[in-house]
Amino acid sequence: MTSSETPAPAPPLSVRLFRSDWHECSYLEGRAARTLFVDPRQPKDNALYTSLQASGFRRSGNEIYRPDCGPCQECVPVRLPVNRFAPRRRHRRLLKKNRDLFTLSWASARYTDEYFDLYRRYLDSRHADGEMANPDPDDFSRFLIGGWSETMFLCLHDKRKLVAVAVTDFTHGALSSVYTFFDPEYQDYSPGGYCILNQIAETRRFGMPWLYLGYWVDGCRKMSYKIDYRPIQLLIGDQWREAAAGQEIIVP
Repeated sequence: MTSSETPAPAPPLSVRLFRSDWHECSYLEGRAARTLFVDPRQPKDNALYTSLQASGFRRSGNEIYRPDCGPCQECVPVRLPVNRFAPRRRHRRLLKKNRDLFTLSWASARYTDEYFDLYRRYLDSRHADGEMANPDPDDFSRFLIGGWSETMFLCLHDKRKLVAVAVTDFTHGALSSVYTFFDPEYQDYSPGGYCILNQIAETRRFGMPWLYLGYWVDGCRKMSYKIDYRPIQLLIGDQWREAAAGQEIIVP
């Protein structure tokens, strides 16, 4: 990684945090995990979340959280400086392959049977044995839709058929990729990666500098795609550090 560093803002002093009990890690087999949550009674809004996001927190439903696993520091917050993003050859091929097939549009974040059916089929194909398996409509809303967040769905269609939904939070100066689910029949078109490339383009179009991609976990295959987008910034300790294209990422 480069030596370029930017301090992350400290969480607001007025925010109370609660630490969960130890539980099984969702990313690394055989590891235990623990989570910091913002007090559920804390009034939440976009200004608070913008500050917390820049110091490594994420949203899940109405909750704001970040990992707090003691000596294990494998969950690393990552974000893209979109104005300096350099697409790799595979990204350019994907854009060319899909550009004439799919259309993209923004929609309000809400429950519909169509969204839920796509979400359920995606989880059945990708996470049939995991804790997210067999969702019901309440699971969909609790996970993806916040009562206070400014959230939109970036929808991918093949003609009139819904193919993918990229759940996206709008914060002050950034977009945040919350979760993407897609039709398993279209997996050869890499709809997840195509949605990220379009979230990058939309972040630029809105004049925002950052696209947050959540946590990168070294050794977790399902998280490895995130460092394929360069330059990328990683929050190491209390510093955002940047890795350019071709650089090996070593987390202290």
